[in-house]
Amino acid sequence: MESALDELRSIVMRAESRWTATGIPRVSMVRSEACSDQVYEPMLHVVLQGSKILSVGEHVLRFEPASYFVVPVHLPAIGQVNSDDAGGPYLAVSLTLDASVVASVLGADVGACKATPDFAPSAAAPDLVDAWLRMMRLLDRLDDVAMLAPMIEREILFRVSQGPQGPMLCSIARGDSRMSRVRRSIDWLCEHFTETIRAEAIAEMAGMSVPAFYRHFTAMTAMTPIQYQKKLRLLQARRLMLFEHRDATTVAFAVGYESASQFSREYARMFGLPPIKDMARFKVPEARESTDVSELK
Repeated sequence: MESALDELRSIVMRAESRWTATGIPRVSMVRSEACSDQVYEPMLHVVLQGSKILSVGEHVLRFEPASYFVVPVHLPAIGQVNSDDAGGPYLAVSLTLDASVVASVLGADVGACKATPDFAPSAAAPDLVDAWLRMMRLLDRLDDVAMLAPMIEREILFRVSQGPQGPMLCSIARGDSRMSRVRRSIDWLCEHFTETIRAEAIAEMAGMSVPAFYRHFTAMTAMTPIQYQKKLRLLQARRLMLFEHRDATTVAFAVGYESASQFSREYARMFGLPPIKDMARFKVPEARESTDVSELK
């Protein structure tokens, strides 16, 4: 498997320091990710070189080379990427998950599976690495993408469905499940995170009692709806200060806070420093880009 990983890494070395489109539908790659504090969209993420640490709710997860994880919903996370022991850059690939494609791969198994999200990395088996290598080789044969990429995508999803993160795929594919209804409420929160939310209203949106909604929401995101909204707000605030050079007070009100002092306290709790001191740590080149929370990637 190591030779396949080496070839896969050599291909991904072509990526930029932000998520880079490949010309293959839903497939992206990255080299030395500039900032992993972001809202992850539903995706399969494979770490090839270096390591990544993610804070998801109360969980702190470390992903080593040849490990992968499935993100079943839009998920705000604080992260850090590290080079490998030899100083080689962090390398990773991702596949944005299309619920209809996932459902077609799982077929009749969708109704039988029980989705129990587990926020932990899984080791990539040789068959999964091999499928990814064949997918990434298509970068040099773009004329073959239309025919071969959909088949390889299905194989990748099949390999994941047979492993420990199969239940994560189930939670994406089951359109009439409770988790699907919670997922729709999560999508709504991502669009309306600056607004004041009421527990009763958002639970009603999912057709559940408040206790049941909180239980399922926490199972899928590792945080409560209020914690989720707070992370969305603070990630967006940091983006606005870093890349649009807005001042902290203006940003506080723009993302939904009614008090600049409360914003500063919660920002420092999440990022380790208050806004002004945090911004002083960064020198952002003019050409560098980031993504709006509303764009979710």
